[in-house]
Amino acid sequence: MPIEIESPEELGYATIRYNLAESSVRDVLFADLNVSLNDVVLGYGAHRGRDDLRLAIIAEEENVAIENVLVTTGAAMALFIVHTTLLSPQDHLVVIRPNYGTNLETPKAIGCPTTIVDLSFENGFALEISDIFNALQPNTKLISLTNPHNPTGKCFSDALLAQIIEFATRRGIYVLIDETYRQLNFKSPLKPYWATFSDKVISVSSMSKAFGVPGIRTGWLICKDKTLMNSFLAAKEQVILGNSVLDEAVATHILQRKSELLPTNHRHIRQNYQLLKKWIDKQELLEWQAPDAGCVCFIRLKKEFGFDFTLFQKLLYEDYQTLVGFGHWFAQPDRYFRIGFGYPTSLELMEGLSRFAKAVEESII
Repeated sequence: MPIEIESPEELGYATIRYNLAESSVRDVLFADLNVSLNDVVLGYGAHRGRDDLRLAIIAEEENVAIENVLVTTGAAMALFIVHTTLLSPQDHLVVIRPNYGTNLETPKAIGCPTTIVDLSFENGFALEISDIFNALQPNTKLISLTNPHNPTGKCFSDALLAQIIEFATRRGIYVLIDETYRQLNFKSPLKPYWATFSDKVISVSSMSKAFGVPGIRTGWLICKDKTLMNSFLAAKEQVILGNSVLDEAVATHILQRKSELLPTNHRHIRQNYQLLKKWIDKQELLEWQAPDAGCVCFIRLKKEFGFDFTLFQKLLYEDYQTLVGFGHWFAQPDRYFRIGFGYPTSLELMEGLSRFAKAVEESII
């Protein structure tokens, strides 16, 4: 499996002045949350997650109960648990690409036969129902989707997802929907978790992206299949038993205040999105498919231009102290770049974009 040696955490935040690689809103200071942990007992927490946290996760949902929620150490652990519990070398997976690494690499490590459905820039990164149906095999166990999509920020239509879920439910196929960016729907109202519509659907999400708290490592999965949830719990217990009780206390506090916190984050994303849109409209070398939700977009160097990626990477980081997400992070060519517009301030975003464009221009061959 690849390791994230190019990530800001590994390179060191102090070495990056303009961080456009982050896929979340700006990290918050613990002191600004005004949360007290004095009453937290530092013992083993509930293996499924504390009750008030699980209730906060589904506070505005219908057709779902507390027993349908399992708290995990970030969404990454939830995805790992789902893949390792459901898949084997005798099963078959259908997964879309580009995608977050765990959704591609964990099934590969298991040895599960996989059919990849590639989304194309030319088609607006749209998902076609025929591509999913044509990819199915008699032993297909899981269809893996992300919505809103990482790294493009595109959203698939409700009608399309409902059609996939209805068909999969009839066939006894599970559908994993990575919904990590669902609370950053800055263009449209928040929709229910897809897991609320069928016991064959597994929804995954986390605190990291929308609230700027990736350091508390709190995510969850939701599924109404009781037997499968017991298997997910058993898988979690083999790794960590329960989450950090401190992390869960902070996560509970934040989710209980989300109606206060999210609007501020949405305003910031909308402002930066407009700046980003104006900037990309003026670029002669670069193009995009505008995102629908989340705080990332996928930009492409136009195909008619040659490109020295090694030179670009050196210039961007060493000369311009700027970082973006590289295409190979998502199993895509290096003329693709993920830009995060939720993390930087507006001034940082515009200066970072300027430096990014200069590095691209100087790397054309």
